[in-house]
Amino acid sequence: MPSARSTRRALLGLGSNLGDREGNLERALELLGSVEGVHISQRSTWHETAPVGGPLGQGDYLNGACELTTTRSPEELLHRCQEIEAELGRVRTELNGPRTIDLDLLWYEGELRDEPSLTLPHPRWEERAFVLAPLAELVPLQLLPVCGETVAARASALMTAEVVA
Repeated sequence: MPSARSTRRALLGLGSNLGDREGNLERALELLGSVEGVHISQRSTWHETAPVGGPLGQGDYLNGACELTTTRSPEELLHRCQEIEAELGRVRTELNGPRTIDLDLLWYEGELRDEPSLTLPHPRWEERAFVLAPLAELVPLQLLPVCGETVAARASALMTAEVVA
């Protein structure tokens, strides 16, 4: 008899800057929510942001985040996110290039990884206002592991720095 898997929390970032951006994001959440062993417990509003890095001339992104509970392993969850990206037309041709959908596994409860295929928490989530602003709606008091600030405080600091710059 297979052993029962424990349920863990995870945080995902979502983004789209090609095609029907909002439709792409909504469809990704729908597909993610239909995965066995995955339950989306909350989701943020959509935030329009300028692209960071990548080729010049690409359109603005719609970004958001979701919190979920899952019995899937981090690897299984990441693999399913990549399958959803492919299903929604994501083609990986250039680093930070435009995309129909981007699903990033940002944090997975109790997991620290630094492997070629998976780094947890996400290596740059604490530096990106477009990630932290939506997360601040969901988990404002969660502590970030590297800087030690709350999600809300770090998001506010990064957004203030962007306005000043």
